[in-house]
Amino acid sequence: MTVRDIAAAKQRHEKWPMLTAYDALTARIFDEAGIPVLLVGDSAAMVVYGYDSTIPVTVDDLIPLTAAVVRGSKRAMVVADLPFGSYQTGVTEALTAATRFLKETGAHAIKLEGGRRIIPQAEAMVAAGIPVMGHLGLTPQSVNVFGGYRVQGRGQDGDELMADAKALEAAGAFSVVLECVPEDLAARVTASLSIPTIGIGGGNQTDAQVLVWQDMAGLTPHTAKFVKKFADMNTLLGEAARAYADEVVSGVYPAPEHTYH
Repeated sequence: MTVRDIAAAKQRHEKWPMLTAYDALTARIFDEAGIPVLLVGDSAAMVVYGYDSTIPVTVDDLIPLTAAVVRGSKRAMVVADLPFGSYQTGVTEALTAATRFLKETGAHAIKLEGGRRIIPQAEAMVAAGIPVMGHLGLTPQSVNVFGGYRVQGRGQDGDELMADAKALEAAGAFSVVLECVPEDLAARVTASLSIPTIGIGGGNQTDAQVLVWQDMAGLTPHTAKFVKKFADMNTLLGEAARAYADEVVSGVYPAPEHTYH
């Protein structure tokens, strides 16, 4: 999958799914399931490293995860998240971080949060040949400014978000994530842009949808309103672990068929 494939899907009014991935095994499963875009999100801070926000995770934390996802997938476009502190201070820092992801991991594109304030960084990356995915609305790296994880873009803030989206499009971004915004705003932004929009808590009028895979699969105990759990992996893994433990304690496992002679 390439940025041209993503653009063509919007022209054909075809919706598509995106999931996060952080390791080779799940990347392979999602790739074989036909997921066209895999995001190595800074959400790894919570679901992989155990932090309570995305802010602590670093480029060095995400580089090996991204490389694993690239190695585990064959067809999907792999997008790497630029973590907090890796691009905000200026163009040079942003280019350095983005270049590392492409050179050291084989990622196909990068994602960064923010609108007009990060346009110089986005333009520089596009000019350098690095595909850029934008991210507007609830941008988790700015959670301390927002005062928590809350819906963004209501009222006049919607006009600001629309302006940010158009600025990202003009800067050359190939798509933009819209997180936790009112459905009508996401629909208006989607209709106004020639590039695809990817919703996460933005209703069903966006061109695509993305979820953190642990949320989607039911591993995460507490999730946002917009999350639908498509499986109950929390229960399934717990049952498997308890069954394994019971058989070890009782001596049932390993059985003769699991033993070398």
